[in-house]
Amino acid sequence: MKEQFIQEINNSYSFAGHSIKLGAGMYNKEVVPECQVSLPLKMMNRHGLIAGATGTGKTKSLQMLAEQLSYTGVASLLLDIKGDLSGIAKAGNLNGKIEERSKQIQIPWEAHDNFVEILSISTQNGLKLRATVTEFGPVLFSKILGLNDTQEGVVSLVFKFCDDNGLLLLDLEDFKKALQFVSNEGKEAIEKEFGTISSASVGTILRKVIELEQQGAAHFFGERSFEVEDLIRKDRQGRGVISILRANDIQDKPKFFSTFMLQMLAEIYNKFPEAGDLDQPKLVVFLDEAHLLFEEATPALVSQLETIIKLIRSKAIGLIFITQNPADIPESVLGQLGMKIQHALRAFTAKDRKAIKMASENYPVTQFYDVPQLLTELGIGEAFVTALNEKGIPTALVHTMMRAPVSRMDVLTDEEINQLVKNSEIAEYYNEEINRESASEILTKKIEEAEEMELEESGSKEASGSRRKEKSTMEKIMGSTVTKQVGRTVAREITRGLLGMLGIKTSTPRRRKTGWF
Repeated sequence: MKEQFIQEINNSYSFAGHSIKLGAGMYNKEVVPECQVSLPLKMMNRHGLIAGATGTGKTKSLQMLAEQLSYTGVASLLLDIKGDLSGIAKAGNLNGKIEERSKQIQIPWEAHDNFVEILSISTQNGLKLRATVTEFGPVLFSKILGLNDTQEGVVSLVFKFCDDNGLLLLDLEDFKKALQFVSNEGKEAIEKEFGTISSASVGTILRKVIELEQQGAAHFFGERSFEVEDLIRKDRQGRGVISILRANDIQDKPKFFSTFMLQMLAEIYNKFPEAGDLDQPKLVVFLDEAHLLFEEATPALVSQLETIIKLIRSKAIGLIFITQNPADIPESVLGQLGMKIQHALRAFTAKDRKAIKMASENYPVTQFYDVPQLLTELGIGEAFVTALNEKGIPTALVHTMMRAPVSRMDVLTDEEINQLVKNSEIAEYYNEEINRESASEILTKKIEEAEEMELEESGSKEASGSRRKEKSTMEKIMGSTVTKQVGRTVAREITRGLLGMLGIKTSTPRRRKTGWF
C-alpha cells in the first residue's frame, strides 16, 4: 500500500510547468519525503480555500504561499484581519522545530525577507487605501449604510443628480451636502422629475452616514483613490509585491468590511485586461476570516460575488478564502474553489462531528486515509491538500507536512512598520490628502450666490416694479455658467454598470516622482 501511495501521489503532483512546493506527503502519520506536494502556478487563478480550527497553522500556510508566489514574480494581497501577518516583511529565525521539519520533508529552509507594502483603510499607519463615494456607486454605498429599498432609491437619485450636474461625490461631506440639497433647496425641481422624496428617508440616511463616520469611514472615503494596478508591482529582483492590508480594527464592522472587499474585487475585475490562460497569475488575493464577507451580505450581493469569482479568473486573478470551517463559505462559492488546504478540525460536540463529516465530503475519495477521523488528529502544520492539475483535474487527496515560512512568524513592531512605510516608493503619493472642489463646496457656493441674487432681485423689483417671472432657486444654482462648465470639463469613465457595483471613476492624470502614468 505504501508503494502504491508513493506512485499515486507522485503521478498526481508531477507538473510540466512551474509549481511551488507546499511540503511532503504523509502515510500512516509518517512523512514520506519522496512524495513532494506542489501546486501548479498555472492553476492558481482557479481560486482556493485554506481552512482549519484556530491554532492549526492556517496563517502560516497563507504566509508560506504568499512568500513562494512572490519568489516566482506573482504579487499578492493579504487581508490582515487579526494583525498577525506583518512579520512576512522580515527574515525569519531558524529554530529546532523548523530545522527538524526541513529535514523531514527534505526541503531546504533559508531565512528571507520579502517585498512588502503595508496598506491601511483606517487611522493605522500604512499606505492609505482610499476610494471616493462615486467609486462605490449607489448599490454598494446603500449596502454599507444598511438601507432598505426605498432609502436606496433616494441614494440612487442623489447619485444621478450629481452625475447630471457634474458634481463630484468624493467624500462623505459631499454626499451629505447633496442629500440635503435635493431635500431642501432643490426639492421642488427634483420632485417634478422624480416624485416626492420622504423627509423620513432623508433623515434616516443622514443618521446612517453619521454612524458610518463614527466608525472611521471618513478616513477611507476621499482622494487620492488607490489604483489597483499598484498591487502587481515587482522589485528589482523580480519578486512580486506582497500588499498587506491592515484591517484588524474593522473586524467588528462586517458591513463596512464586506462592502469594501466587494468594491475592491469589482474594481480589480474592471481594471485588469483579459489575460486568458497564462503560465502564472498576475495577482492572488488572500481573504482571511472569509466568513466576514458573507455574514452581512444580502442574497443579491452573494450572487454578485459568485459572478466576480467566475469571471475574475479570466483576468489572471486568484482568490483564496481562509476560514475555520468550509461550511463558512456558501456552497455556490465553495464549488468554484479548485485548491483546498484543510488543517485540523476539532470535535467537541455532536454538531462539531457533523460539521467534520460534511467537510470531509468536500474532498476527493481516497483509499489511503480515514478522512473524518484524521481531520481531528492532524498536527500543527499538517493539512489535507488537493488542487487542480494543469488539465483541470483534481489531484489526489494527500496528508501533507507543510513547509515552514522563511519570514518572521511574528508581528512587526510599530517602529518597523513606520520604517517600512517610510521606505515605500508610493506611500508618500497616496498619503497626500487632496480636497478638490467637489459637490459640497460647489453646492455651498452656489446656494450662497443664489441667495445673494434673490436679495438683489428683490431690491430691484421693489425699485422698478418689474413683473418678470423669477427663476426658481434650483434654476439659479444649477443654471450658472460656472456649474455648467464643471459639468463639461470633468472627464470621467463611467464604470458603474459593472455588476451595478462601481461608481464613476475620474480619469484626471496623476503625477508621481517616477513620472506620469
